Amino acid sequence: MALLTRDSLDKVIKLLVAEGLVDANEVARVQNEVMQTKQPLLATLQAQKVTTDEQIAHATAVVMGVPYVDLKYVEMEQEVLGLLPFEVAERSMEVPLGISGGQLVVAMLDVGNIQAVDYLSTLTDRSVRAVMASNEGIRAVLRQYRGDFSSVKQAVKTTNREVAQRQASANVKTITQDSPISKALTSILEFAAKSKASDVHIEPLENSLIIRCRIDGVLRKVMELPKAIEPALVSRIKILSNLKIDEHRIPQDGQFAVLVGGQEIDLRIAISPVVWGEQVVIRLLDKSGTAIEIEKMGMTGRALRTVMAGISRPNGMILTSGPTGSGKSTTLYAMIKKIKSEKINIVTLEDPVEYKIDGVNQIQVNVDAGLTFASGLRSILRQDPDVVMVGEIRDSETANLAVQAALTGHLVFSTLHTNSAAGILPRLLDMGIEPFLLASTLNTVIGQRLVRRVAEKRITHQSSEMETQEVNEVIGGLLPQSPQEVASVSEDLGYPNLPVAGQQSYVLSKGVEEQDSPGGYSGRAGLYEAIEVDEDIQKLIVSRATSAEVMHMAKEKGTVTMRQDGMLKAVSGITTIEEVNRVASDLT
Repeated sequence: MALLTRDSLDKVIKLLVAEGLVDANEVARVQNEVMQTKQPLLATLQAQKVTTDEQIAHATAVVMGVPYVDLKYVEMEQEVLGLLPFEVAERSMEVPLGISGGQLVVAMLDVGNIQAVDYLSTLTDRSVRAVMASNEGIRAVLRQYRGDFSSVKQAVKTTNREVAQRQASANVKTITQDSPISKALTSILEFAAKSKASDVHIEPLENSLIIRCRIDGVLRKVMELPKAIEPALVSRIKILSNLKIDEHRIPQDGQFAVLVGGQEIDLRIAISPVVWGEQVVIRLLDKSGTAIEIEKMGMTGRALRTVMAGISRPNGMILTSGPTGSGKSTTLYAMIKKIKSEKINIVTLEDPVEYKIDGVNQIQVNVDAGLTFASGLRSILRQDPDVVMVGEIRDSETANLAVQAALTGHLVFSTLHTNSAAGILPRLLDMGIEPFLLASTLNTVIGQRLVRRVAEKRITHQSSEMETQEVNEVIGGLLPQSPQEVASVSEDLGYPNLPVAGQQSYVLSKGVEEQDSPGGYSGRAGLYEAIEVDEDIQKLIVSRATSAEVMHMAKEKGTVTMRQDGMLKAVSGITTIEEVNRVASDLT
């Protein structure tokens, strides 16, 4: 905070009182206290929550007659942050806000510090205009320094001359690790890894190149680059992925790994020709073995009990379903970790191996070498396994082998691409599996989606009339019907302190949007439905019943659907109704 004279300090206090931001009696009490403790008055007022850091900064700026900016909820462009190195910004608590009228605008705690302004002017070779911000606001901007894109800017400058010339002469391979393009790609990937992005999209437009990252399941634009940088950037990715750099007509897939923050990140590359060039999608897979616990992923209550019963059986099949990116493989890993023991031999066949687990024999599919899911599964069954995990059942041959493995005393885990748990059954029948074999081998089928979690910093509100109606329609029959049932129903469903059904409105949560929680969300949780294949479900399978008939029977037996699970998470404050509708509006 700016250094204030006694007179200025009195003016700040009077302004806070006059604006009704602080209570005069509270200020008098603290003033008497600091006379004994010799502590700074403003710091003590803030520590005792009489006022806030932001209010003090604003009042100080008014008294000093300098511009003030509230930065707590401002999302900065990474290119703007690149105007001032992170080390300088963090050390001096000064952050760049942009260029205005040829001047570098910087937010500072002490705008009266002439030496600091002169230092920044010398460092950046620009005239500097200082504005005041609070300590909390500046720290909020510092947290946005997740990627240093100065190298990207340098690559853009270089591209206009040198890189463009290299591309024109088809001498792309001369781009080395120290080239601007390599540094630009490294900066983009480091930003994605630090942001915990699952994918990076490099998308060519007619006159520019868009970089987007999928964070918590939602794509966000990171930056826009000149069109000229596209050929060199795509060629660099192709070189690292061992792809053909002169092939621009057909899709290509590859992979390579990078080291970010001491952790190895495996990258899967998909390049496709589009109207304005070549689109690149990079999937990031953390190979460090992230701790996975099925309960922390959002599975609870009846679904958790059904799954735990299924994986405790010595043989049979447990299948999970959902669209791409719904966390199916992660669920399989969590179940594998639950049963992992020195007493059993667990072998997995994956494409790719996403998480490395000690004590589990993991095999990477290699189609070029002839190692497919089907051929690999045949080999696995000769290795005396107790538990087999097949990353995905993609064809009839793999499906038949998985069923045979379950019939011969193995516990088999795998995934399919269907919309719901019940959809797994007709899908396998379509693959040619005999109904009686399917009925006798399936233990549990699971459907899932992923929703964004409400951020830790949140506010609550009463549901609107439409939201209330939606809650009552979807989970009115599941919620406690009276206050006396709250404890037992909450324990059964796995969500604490559920509200009583039939209310005029429900208390819902909404996250406060900050840099670490865009949109008010941070992290993701799963929506699950788990169906135990008991005798009644087996009869439906043998009769080739539809997925709707199977789901109807499962609901009668107490299965909580994905949409119901989402609504339970919404009224429990884990997510929002908007998120549930975004990912599960097509489900009943």
